[in-house]
Amino acid sequence: MRLAFSLVLTAPEGVQIGHGLLTAARLAVDPAAPLDERWLADSAAWDLLFTAEDTDDLAALRDKVASAAPNIDVNIVASELATRRKRLLIADMESTIIEQEMLDELAGEIGLRDKVADITERAMRGELDFEAAITERVALLAGMDASILDRLAVERITYMPGARTLVASMKAAGAYCALVSGGFTCFTGPVAKALGFDEHQANTLEIRDGRLTGRVIAPILGREAKLAALLRLCERLQIDPAHSLAVGDGANDLAMLGAAGLGVAFRAKPKVREAAAAMPGGAVVTHGDLTALLYLQGYGTADIVGG
Repeated sequence: MRLAFSLVLTAPEGVQIGHGLLTAARLAVDPAAPLDERWLADSAAWDLLFTAEDTDDLAALRDKVASAAPNIDVNIVASELATRRKRLLIADMESTIIEQEMLDELAGEIGLRDKVADITERAMRGELDFEAAITERVALLAGMDASILDRLAVERITYMPGARTLVASMKAAGAYCALVSGGFTCFTGPVAKALGFDEHQANTLEIRDGRLTGRVIAPILGREAKLAALLRLCERLQIDPAHSLAVGDGANDLAMLGAAGLGVAFRAKPKVREAAAAMPGGAVVTHGDLTALLYLQGYGTADIVGG
């Protein structure tokens, strides 16, 4: 059975997609299979529509093209018109929508950034149990003045390039946007409001008498909670998960990436990139910014809202 796919090339800012790479991409595809090609953004995003048998090794095709493009993101996505533009965006926050890991920022206030950052990195690589890792890190913050939370939300948070544009463009096209994080509501709330997410979900730090107790209010939300959020929202919106886009960078994002119609590992840890690349609906964006997620859905320059 032949199905429609798109080979999508996306370049980071300052890098252009050259004609030699386009030629290599065309040659990699069965000469009888191409249906159409177009620039989604001049010299920055290109889409080749083609057909392939459902038994074809698309990963090998993708890797062949990628070998000729070391600084370009190369992905192959399903190109069915009914499902290519997603109706739900569900996004991880830290190191995905924002550039920080906020527990590391908090730990920096008491001189423990390096210790906590090491635990964070290992947890995101999937080397540590998420719940145990967050419990250990938060315990180190016991006694901290809770007013620091509001200050850091204002002073430290910076947004990943393309984050505003991704949310604004998908909302303009009618999509519902949810921010889901294994972090904390004191940060997801301001981020969701600033970028226009429709809702947010995260853990809650316990506070007593104006200070952090060093505990997270149960239940701790991690990998399974993110998956549950995707399925819950699909049910509420009355859409199939094929109409959803999930994006994240850590091991606790893998379940929701695998369940989404398009699951994108964004500037992710190596094991997460490898897992996403092997998923039927998976994609990997390592070099570009979050606008690449719009191009993966077939958005062109005229469809993109600046945010």
